[in-house]
Amino acid sequence: MTGGGGPAAGGRDLGAARGLLAEFPVADGHNDLPWALREQAGYDLDRLDVAADQTGRLHTDLPRLRAGGVGAQFWSVYVRADMAGDDAVSATLEQIDCVDRLLARHPAELAPALTADDMEAARAQGRIASLKGAEGGHSINNSLATLRALYALGVRYMTLTHNDSIAWADSATDGPRAGGLSPFGREVVREMNRLGMLVDLSHVAATTMRDALDTSEAPVVFSHSSSRAVCDHPRNVPDDVLERLPANGGVAMATFVPKFILPAAAEWTARADENLRAHGLHPLDTTPEAMRLHAAFEEANPRPVATVATVADHLDHMREVAGVDHVGIGGDFDGTAFTPEGLEDVAGYPNLVAELLARGWSRTDVSKLTWRNAVRVLRDAEAVARDASARRGPSTATLAALDG
Repeated sequence: MTGGGGPAAGGRDLGAARGLLAEFPVADGHNDLPWALREQAGYDLDRLDVAADQTGRLHTDLPRLRAGGVGAQFWSVYVRADMAGDDAVSATLEQIDCVDRLLARHPAELAPALTADDMEAARAQGRIASLKGAEGGHSINNSLATLRALYALGVRYMTLTHNDSIAWADSATDGPRAGGLSPFGREVVREMNRLGMLVDLSHVAATTMRDALDTSEAPVVFSHSSSRAVCDHPRNVPDDVLERLPANGGVAMATFVPKFILPAAAEWTARADENLRAHGLHPLDTTPEAMRLHAAFEEANPRPVATVATVADHLDHMREVAGVDHVGIGGDFDGTAFTPEGLEDVAGYPNLVAELLARGWSRTDVSKLTWRNAVRVLRDAEAVARDASARRGPSTATLAALDG
């Protein structure tokens, strides 16, 4: 079953799913298309034109976004964690420029969005609201002025870390440096609150999650993380953190990355990543050469396959623990080499919605998952920002001054 275009499977009603998505489309928390365009085409948008079907090269293009019922997308302006200092800042600006050029190139399909009202206006126009999310605090090079510059350029969330810990925040997949959030890290969170930039806790250590929840005046998001109770991977969200989301108002957006949702896939992916390293490639590469190596490895070593039901299992648990007002979707398409069966690309969302409806999720519940929770969390962050900015001005704190 590919991309949501096939017949219903397992008794799922794709017609009902598509009908629901026509009214409450998917607001997806995380898509790495800009990085894929950097890696595969050097940002040459003629060479890799997303107006055409790019199946086999990308998970994302405009025809499949439409087929998938996507109504809003946070485009990740991600840069790798091994980029540092001004190099990370420059690469982030290049990513932002890529998104801006995509929006200028496809104005009938993609609507620039900075606010919750912009998201709703785009939905009313039948366009895909396009927001930006920076993935990793290394993108600001320890500078609150740089954070404010990213906000001015349209960035509406920042993931506090990526795969590596930084001086002021610990990552889920690296050793601790700050013991969660350092004093400067807490100031970063406060300044994000003042701006109205969502604090994204995907990728961060559980200690960082808890410190951010202790600090933030505004709702937080997990732009692409699933349940640690269902799959014990450090990139996922522990139940004690999910339990805090109702009081905070935040939203945890389940991801589709197999190694984060299917225990057997984690070990297999570690071996596949080692295969890339042995050929001099980075584990996060999605270039044609990397994908050829992955395909050869998979032929010799059959891959454990996650499915739509695997993702639904996570969402069932997350809804049970956090409540239906605090769950969402963040697929991480074009940021992963592997995807679940039935969620091969951005056209697959109807398969997930149909699975949830078959499991007894109501239309109201699913509408919150797909659209309403994402709009609400941004609107709530905007309200906090109006209050906070009336009480305090831009922070001039530095890492050296606060952390020594």
